[in-house]
Amino acid sequence: MKVKSVFFCNECGYESPKWLGKCPACGAWNSMVEEKIKPDTNRNSAKSSFAGEKAVPKTLNDIASDAEARIETRISELDRVLGGGVVKGSLVLVGGDPGIGKSTLLLQMCETLKTSGCILYVSAEESDKQIKMRAERLAVRNPRLLLLAETDLDGVCDAIHSHKPDVVIIDSVQTVYSGGISSAAGSVSQVREVTATLMSVAKGSGTAVFIVGHVTKEGAIAGPKVLEHMVDCVLYFEGERHQFHRILRAVKNRFGSTNEIGVFEMTDTGLQEVRNPSLMLLSGRPENVSGSCVICTLEGTRPMLAEVQALVSKSNFPAPRRMSTGIDYNRVCLLMAVLEKRVGFNLSTQDAYVNVIGGIKIDEPAADLGVALAIASGYKDVTIPNNVLAIGEVGLTGEIRAVNSIGKRIAEGAKLGFGIILVPSGNTKGVTAPENVKLHHVANLREALNIF
Repeated sequence: MKVKSVFFCNECGYESPKWLGKCPACGAWNSMVEEKIKPDTNRNSAKSSFAGEKAVPKTLNDIASDAEARIETRISELDRVLGGGVVKGSLVLVGGDPGIGKSTLLLQMCETLKTSGCILYVSAEESDKQIKMRAERLAVRNPRLLLLAETDLDGVCDAIHSHKPDVVIIDSVQTVYSGGISSAAGSVSQVREVTATLMSVAKGSGTAVFIVGHVTKEGAIAGPKVLEHMVDCVLYFEGERHQFHRILRAVKNRFGSTNEIGVFEMTDTGLQEVRNPSLMLLSGRPENVSGSCVICTLEGTRPMLAEVQALVSKSNFPAPRRMSTGIDYNRVCLLMAVLEKRVGFNLSTQDAYVNVIGGIKIDEPAADLGVALAIASGYKDVTIPNNVLAIGEVGLTGEIRAVNSIGKRIAEGAKLGFGIILVPSGNTKGVTAPENVKLHHVANLREALNIF
């Protein structure tokens, strides 16, 4: 049988019969990789095993509504990210750095789902004995949990067809291979074929399928970018290996919000839910120290408080150093430029180091005011009181612009004992201060700095 050689784009999955320096679909350079494909007339047999009769067009009224057909995992942080639970027939991709806790979370989910039906855990990287050892450490004793150590896609599909589980976990998609393609497991064509087959199985049988995906050194899911477009939900595990907490973030969700996050803490017995992330992120905060300010960011519907620290010192180099952790570097440079131009601070000779405590990443503009106050506090060596919370977006002219959901942010700050809250003057309508809380409505950055 003749073997055909084709080239795939690692970024978007574009297929070409010859090598190209630049992908014509997505414009990426040097992203074309060669794959050997052997035609196979039986390669679609697994895809059609659950399809049943031939699909025909239907009207909306003829289609049964399964909007409430969700399976609650009983892990509230995971249910929050998924939009209320696992949707039957959905395909969920879970990605993250090695050792971040992907397999741990999914194995713990197997225990909480012990009353929801049969679960099939397919391990393509470890043996069933290794999974058993981890399950004992995590106290997973679900009698309806089936373990399968298999890398062949046909074997996985046969097991799904035989046992008809309610939930299937594939760990990981890069190590499962299809016999109809001659390329190695983890290649572009293999990952795309395996994901397409699993998607067909999930939609045809109503089985919820979780697949674990490796990530590249840049932090993106390994394999073609089309992989993320094929699945229904993409979850990313974030966090530093030396930090205790982990953040589960939905970057794509066809059945819920893409802004929700779940917060977990890694312990010796697995991942534990963090019901109050703000309290955890503010624990151990120093008192009466300059360069520190508390901000409030909104992750989906959940307000979270975090501490921003800034160290500003005179530079010994011709070009001062700028470093940021947990917040965009360019955003920090922009805020420093606004402080220098609109307020008059001479920061061009100062080194600046900005860090969001706890290892979380903040990309919301509502944190601008707190970051600017922390930098100004570190530069002037003036302490901002510990009961101060700063909320607001800083514009290039130094104005403080209004932000959304100001009521939720103020309520979260009041709940944790912050008595002074700085809010934009544009958020005056419909905003009332809770008891024992004083609101300062500020119109520009200079006005906010004059308070201290």
